[in-house]
Amino acid sequence: MLNIVIIGPPGAGKGTQSQYIKDKYNLTYLSTGDILREEIAAGTDVGKMVDDIIKHGKLVPDEIVVSIIRHKVLSHLSSPGFLFDGFPRTVHQAVMLDDLMKENNLKISAVLSLDVSVDVLTARMLERAKTSGRSDDNEETIVHRLREYNDKTKPVLDYYEKQGNLHTFCGDRKIEEVFKSLCEVIDEVK
Repeated sequence: MLNIVIIGPPGAGKGTQSQYIKDKYNLTYLSTGDILREEIAAGTDVGKMVDDIIKHGKLVPDEIVVSIIRHKVLSHLSSPGFLFDGFPRTVHQAVMLDDLMKENNLKISAVLSLDVSVDVLTARMLERAKTSGRSDDNEETIVHRLREYNDKTKPVLDYYEKQGNLHTFCGDRKIEEVFKSLCEVIDEVK
């Protein structure tokens, strides 16, 4: 089973690259951002709880996110593999994901990190706000989200580097160039 984690700051292109990877390798796509936005749109209890947290650019508590991911993984164990986008966002979540994988005789095949300059990230998110109407893509929230990423998610990269399955890519390049580089690594680990 091919299990990929894609990590990068907000606006790095994780969602775009994930769609290409999901389609090429037929993976079950698990985007915590998409899942949480679906919960909010549906007005579920979880959605109501996390709506305010997301609007302020904060990270949803680990227990809520892991509970949702656990449910999705257990519901798709017959899949050829999983693509985790936006998860794990903390070292605690990474440990919990490893535990979940081990419980089901699975492992993470590769962690793909997209590295993008702050100027490019900011420009991408402001442009995305115009086209998608996402309320969490405004200058104040962007600064906060990037700080949250640096404080809480960047340590996840060290965690995976110690495991020997971290691969870092320059995400400032054209979409097709980044995708080609990602596929080279995925093809090696499958």
